[in-house]
Amino acid sequence: MAKLYFRYGAMNSGKSTALLQAAYNYEERGQHILLAKPEIDTKGADQISSRLGVERTVDFLIRPDDDVRALFASHRERVQRTADEALVPDEHHDVACLLVDEAQFLTPAQVDDLLRITVEDGVPVLAYGIRTDFQTRAFPGSARLMELAHSLEELKTICRCGSKALFNARLVGGRFVFDGDQVAIDELTADRVTYESMCARCYLRESGGRLR
Repeated sequence: MAKLYFRYGAMNSGKSTALLQAAYNYEERGQHILLAKPEIDTKGADQISSRLGVERTVDFLIRPDDDVRALFASHRERVQRTADEALVPDEHHDVACLLVDEAQFLTPAQVDDLLRITVEDGVPVLAYGIRTDFQTRAFPGSARLMELAHSLEELKTICRCGSKALFNARLVGGRFVFDGDQVAIDELTADRVTYESMCARCYLRESGGRLR
């Protein structure tokens, strides 16, 4: 049975690298995959980029009001049509997996679509994302994935102190901030938005004890 997987971690835990490695593993065996990410992630436009320098163009972007299952069905048909024209053997005729980067930016309804793709359409979905925002609150997409995914896997990274990182602290112009909109993508400006993965102790130290 196909399953919905949620692989999550703090910033710099290698989520995009793991996704691209999974895509490579499928394709090395002659199988077709589809890559997608939410349009709101403007960093890299239509690219999935790892911090190791590997990048790849997605098959489709997901807007906040999109029906993800319908989008997937459309691209699945394209893959099948191309395979027909190329006389590809039946075992490599269909999409073997859908991989979604930055899944925290999906809406809860779109995560429901991912579950339907696995259960009703029979295609595994590997979703990668961040669990919580810079105020330690769960992103709506991540919260729904925690509720629905057949399999949860934490990708680990470390804090500046060497402890396991849990949270994502936001910096604007190099200064920590703990108020603002939930979503702020890295921007190359004088007040550039960046993030640092931190353990609970270091996060509380920088926030003055605040958790929201």
